[in-house]
This record gives sequence, C-alpha cells and structure tokens, in this order.
Amino acid sequence: QVQLQESGGGLVQAGDSLRLSCAASGRAFSTMGWFRRAPGKDREFVAAINWFATSTSYADSVKDRFTISRDTTKSTVYLQMNSLKPEDTAVYYCAASMRAGTPIYNTWGQGTQVTVSS
Repeated sequence: QVQLQESGGGLVQAGDSLRLSCAASGRAFSTMGWFRRAPGKDREFVAAINWFATSTSYADSVKDRFTISRDTTKSTVYLQMNSLKPEDTAVYYCAASMRAGTPIYNTWGQGTQVTVSS
C-alpha cells in the first residue's frame, strides 16, 4: 500500500503561482494523478504522470498553465500551477494507481486547499 501526503496549498491572487507536492511512501505506484473538487462541483481530473515520468496528461482547463513532475529521488510528485484563476479554487487531491495501463486510483491523500482571489 502507498501513503500520500499533499502540501503546498494556500491563498493567492489571480495570476499568481503555487506548487503542490505529494509525497508518496510505501510501495511504488504506476501512475500518480492530481484531482480537484470545487465547492458544489464534482471531483475532476487535473493531471497525471507515470512512475518513470515519461508520460503526462492534463485536463484542457489547465493545459499550458499547470505542470506535473516527479522527483524520482524522493518519490514526490509536484503540480506547478501558474497563471492561477479564481476558477482554480478547489481542494486538490493526489491519488495513486498501482495498476499498469489504464489507471485505477484507489489511494488518495487528504487534500490541500487552494484559493485564488480575483
């Protein structure tokens, strides 16, 4: 089993940047994803990266603004968020899939709040 711990959330103004971290401990994962849930909305996919950091994917709403990366020496996954918008306000969660191929996210962190003021 893998354990996940997010950090890095906070309150920023529109146009600012934040970097979220997700520290993974325990067994290796196949894919790590970031998701978010805004107030009154369903959880949505943000970005994902594979274990070898050779493949990434993004939601259209964050493409060209957010970058997912992995520090292989620390088993930590980052989400660099630039040009933040008020609509990016949400609780952000990292999630791990142990399954090769199409990910099934069955391990989740506790979430970190990101608030973007206009």
